[in-house]
Amino acid sequence: MTNSIGLMIECLVAALLAVTIVYCMLLNRRLKRLKADEMSLKATISELITATEIAERAVAGLKVTVRECDQDIGERLRAAEKFSADIEGQLTAGEELLARLTRIASASRPAPTPVLEIPMPLAVTPVAPQPAARTAIPTAPVFIDGIDAHAILLAAQAFTERARARAAA
Repeated sequence: MTNSIGLMIECLVAALLAVTIVYCMLLNRRLKRLKADEMSLKATISELITATEIAERAVAGLKVTVRECDQDIGERLRAAEKFSADIEGQLTAGEELLARLTRIASASRPAPTPVLEIPMPLAVTPVAPQPAARTAIPTAPVFIDGIDAHAILLAAQAFTERARARAAA
């Protein structure tokens, strides 16, 4: 009996050893798969680090571009403000010139004559327009708010002709 118990123990140890070998083979396969996954994970991490560095460089480039755009827009804004101030000054000067021309025209005009109203005929026949050589200047005085528009027009044309003559000289 002692032999049979020893044999049973030996068989049991052999079976446990066979189970251990099979388990070690399964464990070896899993370790190989894990090692392969580790390599692919390292490659993925490496690609992620490279992409992060590229993104950081792109962000730095964008920051530089934004700074340059901000400076350019600032310069353009300052130029636009200066231009706006120049235009405002020219408008003020133009208004002052118009006021002086109005005073000159009103001082040089004769005393206002009363304007007579002429009744319009009931039937008006259309007349074909005649081609004008230049701008048509009304010959009768036209008063707008008590100012002779004809005199202002003549003064403005004389002023323009003098300015053109000065510019041509």
